[in-house]
Amino acid sequence: MAAAPQGDVLNRNRAAGGTVLHPLISVKLWENPCWFSFRINYLGLQFNVPVYGWIEQRYGLVRPEYVIIYSLGLRDGLAAKDVCASGGFPKNTLSRAIQKLLRRKLIRRAPDARDRRSYVLRLTAEGRRIFDETLLPMVEREQRMLSVLTPDEQRTLSTLLARLVEDTPNWPNQLMGDDS
Repeated sequence: MAAAPQGDVLNRNRAAGGTVLHPLISVKLWENPCWFSFRINYLGLQFNVPVYGWIEQRYGLVRPEYVIIYSLGLRDGLAAKDVCASGGFPKNTLSRAIQKLLRRKLIRRAPDARDRRSYVLRLTAEGRRIFDETLLPMVEREQRMLSVLTPDEQRTLSTLLARLVEDTPNWPNQLMGDDS
């Protein structure tokens, strides 16, 4: 198993007065054969936990509900299956979230003009207001996270992550050794 390609990052961070992480977190991030997955997940949590906690406290929306609002804020007029495919939540979780958002009048459902058998979801004015109000704090959080990198490093990181994302259709759906 390959060790994490970290160089002397942890020691440099400590010498510079950086935060010393919980010992188990340090092991998972720096002494782990699955270093990439754990670091990406750790960084994602550093974004998601405060952001979704703030959204729930301020707007009364749990993560699956907000994921729908965010998706429609980026591209209004989506089918529920599109939100499901991009959100990583099970269909039944998003279905319940859609029902709650419809009751709260944050989204509306209308027949799809291209396929009358299907429905599309759209933000209401109130749903759009919530999207607009939440976008800037999210962007600011991400910018703060990336501020440790130079603009060139940010572009490189973006390029490398894009390459990984674009390759995901080539990844097997099952884990090796999973006979189910």
